[in-house]
Amino acid sequence: MDSQTRSLEEIKGEMLRRAGRINPFEKADKQDVEEVVSRLESLDPDHWGAEWARLGARFEAQGQKHEKAEKWSEAGEAYYKAYEYYRIGRYPVPSSPEKMKCYDGALRNYLKAARYLDPRAERVEIPFEGKKVVGYLQVPRGVDCPPVVMHWGGVDGWKEDSRTQSEALHRLGLATFVIDMPGAGENPLLAHDLNAERTFSAAIDHLEKRPDVDGKRIAVMGRSFGGYWATKLAYVEARRLRGAVNWGAGAHYTFQESWLRRALTETASQYLMGPSSLLEARAYIFRAKSLEEVLQIAPRLSLKTQGFLDKPNAPLLLINGKKDDQHPVEDIYLLMEHGDPKEVRLFPEAGHMGRIPGKPNSEVLEIVSRWLKQKLTR
Repeated sequence: MDSQTRSLEEIKGEMLRRAGRINPFEKADKQDVEEVVSRLESLDPDHWGAEWARLGARFEAQGQKHEKAEKWSEAGEAYYKAYEYYRIGRYPVPSSPEKMKCYDGALRNYLKAARYLDPRAERVEIPFEGKKVVGYLQVPRGVDCPPVVMHWGGVDGWKEDSRTQSEALHRLGLATFVIDMPGAGENPLLAHDLNAERTFSAAIDHLEKRPDVDGKRIAVMGRSFGGYWATKLAYVEARRLRGAVNWGAGAHYTFQESWLRRALTETASQYLMGPSSLLEARAYIFRAKSLEEVLQIAPRLSLKTQGFLDKPNAPLLLINGKKDDQHPVEDIYLLMEHGDPKEVRLFPEAGHMGRIPGKPNSEVLEIVSRWLKQKLTR
């Protein structure tokens, strides 16, 4: 799993191109990215983590200084910037000691920044099988008991990384609850647990009881690999969900060796460090140690094999780029051919998640947000 498909210089160039625009550097300042690029000597995970941690620590210290001076807005901005740089430091997954330190730093600074976000983010810990399901709830100001969208990312985009999507939903008067998918972040279960969606069900149980949101109007959205779990939730929680969005994932073919081996060794064109890094992130959610172990585990996740495709489902939106080389478009066609009718939006010239290389996918976010608003306010 240590093969490198892009050179250090190629990746440095891509980092600079993405700075301030594209994952995972959307909210990074270009001059800060340039600083790290100038010092980056290899892609060794501890070196990567240590260099980004230097930036994170600098902004964390600034946040502390601003708080002492009671400059609350500046403190919030500094803590959030610290979070972003620690987050990049653990990217795509905290697979080494320095990257794990970065993940700890990201969690610490997100919590510090959370009190300054608008709306403020409340960390929620839900008891679950002797452990806990963790999420962040944000309720837009001036909206009484709004509907709520529970959403999550994929193998490398974790719950703290969902600010852009949450803000789009807040602007529409919707509350948000961000959570980690199984195997990622603080989710207590790994992705190869065939009933790991029960962590989401536990969160729905909690949201139904809260007085500050409308627990009878809940929808879910999963991005990238996380879209798989949103699709499964559409079946498992068909009666409790107003809608579910699979934004960029598969359901069956994506887990088969005929697709997956090539995706994890040759393609993954939009992944920052190439397929070897995507393999690292996919292996992490299973805690697998090799490509062969991933290929052995993955087919178990197939919703076709698990017998879900012809069961009733909550309203389901399937949205992706037709040229996605991480999750095959054939899975969307498969879902359309079974069970209840689905809603679909494909972007013919786009890749993973509807992205056109070099451009943010704000159009897709707008479509998804409007669809969720419609399902939750009818």
